[in-house]
Parts: sequence; C-alpha cells; structure tokens
Amino acid sequence: MTTSELQLQPNNLDASLFNHTPFYCEENVYFLCKKLCSSEIADAQGSDLFVVFISNDKKQALLQVKSSKSFAFLKNDGESIFYTLVTSELPIPLWHQKASRRADGVILWDYHVICVQRKKDGGTHLVWDLDSSLPFPCPLATYVSETIRPSFQLFSEFQRFFRVVHAPLFLRHFASDRRHMKDSEGNCTAQPPPYEPIVAEGLKTSDLESSVSTKCIESCKTSARQDGSVHNLNEYMEIRATDVLTDLPPELRSAVFGQKHGVVIGEAHLEELFSQIP
Repeated sequence: MTTSELQLQPNNLDASLFNHTPFYCEENVYFLCKKLCSSEIADAQGSDLFVVFISNDKKQALLQVKSSKSFAFLKNDGESIFYTLVTSELPIPLWHQKASRRADGVILWDYHVICVQRKKDGGTHLVWDLDSSLPFPCPLATYVSETIRPSFQLFSEFQRFFRVVHAPLFLRHFASDRRHMKDSEGNCTAQPPPYEPIVAEGLKTSDLESSVSTKCIESCKTSARQDGSVHNLNEYMEIRATDVLTDLPPELRSAVFGQKHGVVIGEAHLEELFSQIP
C-alpha cells in the first residue's frame, strides 16, 4: 500500500503494512512512529505521538515461583486465572495479544511498547499496537478497557506502570544494540530484525564519515557506549514503583514534552493524562 493509500485509511489499517519483528516491540514502535509521520497520518514531526513503555519493578518476584508449572496472576470475583510459567521474568499481563494461545488473548510479557496518538479538538485518541488483535489503530478507551483491564484485581507482582515519552524525544535519543536479546553465550534468543540496530541520532556513522577520520569515529562510538547512544533501552523499560506519579499535577504536561524519559504513571491515570495534554 502506498503512502497516499495509508493517508486515506488511517482508521482501518492492516498492521502488516508496518515493520514488525516478534519480541522487538521497541524497535517496531520506533519505525511505526516514523512511518506514521512520513505518511502524514501523524504530524510530520511526531508532535501528536507518544511512545508508552509498559513495565514494572516486580520481575525478580517471579523467581519465587520458577519451579511451578503454573501460577495465578489475577483474582476477580473469587476466581483466579492461571497461566503456564514460561520464564521467570514475565510480569506484564495484557489481553487481546496475537501471540497468546488463549481464547481471551491474554499473555504475559516482560515489558511491552505501544504508540498513542493524541487527537486534538475532541477527537478520539488512538493506540497503535502491532501485537494486538484489536482494531488497528484502536481507540484509547477501548484499548484500556479491553487490553489493560484496570478493573481487574491483579496481584501486586503484576501491576502495570506506564512510561509515557513524547515521540520526537524518543526518536532522537533511543538506541538499542539488542544486547537484551542475547543469552550468556552471546546467542540471540529470538530472530533479530533484518536491519541494523538503532543508533541515537547524532551518532550516525554515515554522517560522521563525511567529516572526520576513522579514528575519531571509533572514539565517538566508544564514548557512545558509555553515554547510551548505542544502547539505552534499559533506561526506558526499567521502572521503579517510586517513579510512579500518584496524581497528575499541572506541571506534568510540560514534563511529558521536555523530559527525555518522559513520565511514569499508573494504569488508572493513562486516559486522564492524555485528556490533559494540550
């Protein structure tokens, strides 16, 4: 489908039109944002887009049940939902996910990344989730109620926190050399994308080569490994409970647009935040 065709059908798109590599959701969202901007579905600079990391600080808590065949993560109306334990670090339950083998589409991720597009003038805010079986894009209110399900009483180990980052900042600063997808022997735990790893803007080798020596380029790369220009995914997905804002003060709006790593909120405040962003 061409860019012009994308522009004509922004509310009913085929997710396969966008780059998607299983288990690399942060990179999928990176290129999703770029395509939404280039196809004019979003603002050219991405000013109406926000990258949302869904994570928590309870990964290690699941080590206690590592030997179990299954465990309960949710209790609602006296009934527990049990989920087969695949790995010891999957604390993020989300519903209507394509990778699920359950009828309700629930799956446990170690973390997840989505894009939210804020619509002005009373328009419906949209969620772009390439791993969701819901409509693509999906109204934010529907996504919250059907995928996040904040009304469900999750055990504390499975509470979800949301890091909301303005897309222009994310596109400028994000970098990943995919080290988190390698085992202790350096082997990939999942097939990587066919393209080169994402490097933060300002450290594009092609740009450097035109004006500086090879020695200087290598020096820049070494420095980048230390300052996060080659890999800083952990800075986005690692969220502590102490980072979570329990209310939404007026100054939060400027923080969303000005802070490199955005702001962290609980699931009860996700819709409220986007209703307050100008």
